[in-house]
Amino acid sequence: MNEFEDLLNSVSEVNPGDVVTAEVLTVDNEQANLVIEGTGVEAVLTLRELTNDRDADINDLVKAGETLEVLVLRQVVGKDTDTVTFLVSKKRLEARKAWDKLVGREDEVVTVKGTRAVKGGLSVEFEGLRGFIPASMIDTRFVRNTEQFVGQEFDAKIKEVDPAENRFILSRRDVVEAEAAEARKEVFSNIEEGSVVTGKVARLTSFGAFVDLGGVDGLVHVTELSHERNVSPKSVVSVGDEVEVKVLSIDEEAGRVSLSLKATTPGPWDGVDQKLAKGDVIEGKVKRLTDFGAFVEVLPGIDGLVHISQISHKRVENPKDVLSVGQDVTVKVLEVDSSAERVSLSIKALEERPAQAEGENNSEKRQSRPRRPKREAKRDYELPETQTGFSIADLFGDIEL
Repeated sequence: MNEFEDLLNSVSEVNPGDVVTAEVLTVDNEQANLVIEGTGVEAVLTLRELTNDRDADINDLVKAGETLEVLVLRQVVGKDTDTVTFLVSKKRLEARKAWDKLVGREDEVVTVKGTRAVKGGLSVEFEGLRGFIPASMIDTRFVRNTEQFVGQEFDAKIKEVDPAENRFILSRRDVVEAEAAEARKEVFSNIEEGSVVTGKVARLTSFGAFVDLGGVDGLVHVTELSHERNVSPKSVVSVGDEVEVKVLSIDEEAGRVSLSLKATTPGPWDGVDQKLAKGDVIEGKVKRLTDFGAFVEVLPGIDGLVHISQISHKRVENPKDVLSVGQDVTVKVLEVDSSAERVSLSIKALEERPAQAEGENNSEKRQSRPRRPKREAKRDYELPETQTGFSIADLFGDIEL
């Protein structure tokens, strides 16, 4: 009777909410049977109250003879016996300790683990405590697939802690932005206009390619991708390519860097003076037509101009009337100016001038000359005052009759 009374007294000493130390007696059926030290009272620790990982094997987590610190949840009385046991939790005790550690730690960066993609964001775990990262706070750009973070460990900043409401909010975006700001600062301190740097193509757009310089994305405009005209960014580079680019301009305040890929590659005009010379006769292809002439590709990436006056000996109103894009033509080089990247060409210089055309041209020249008014011959004498009348006496006055 005395032993039974001692047992009852010991049972009354254990209450829900107490933190107690218990020894593992046995492990079976996804639960561990414990005895609370100093009381002789038995307790049950289920896998669910041991870990959040429902696929875990309880035998890997606890062993017989091991001593654990647990939180008493509630008392359980057997239906068929008067046996009194307690349901305890190791997981919730760790969460309580975690809450205590979190209070007053807002804006601190901690390491968390993604556990589950949930509606509106991502569920994470920190020292046994469940937290939440809203979708807008996962990254600097909106993340549709939050599953990619499940199972990963990463840093996040504590935004809100409220143990009473079981509210634990974090932000990964704040950490990413802070790291990016630090990286930008370092990048801008190490680059200057005119320097050549190495980067990785991060993304492509219709107007160019963005290259990651190690924390700063610089833009290679479509006109700076290649020496060729009218190219598509995806025809020149691919995402992930490592490229050497030249820094054209830097705007640290706006966080913008303008880059050039073509400036680091040999251009078609390099050494053009050894490839083309005045008087050369070469084959080319009409690339484009304008009102004032035709541009003919004479070397890869080099277009020369056939001025409208050099297309034919005949009068040409519009280059489109005699030439078409893609047409192969033979041209003569009139001038090469590599410094200005300009080549002057002629088609008519290789054609014989038609005789009719020459006659017409001479006639046109004659007709085009304005006639000068005839000038009166300068007199070297003076007329008498009276020139309009005379008499017989004036003519025969000296003749004797």
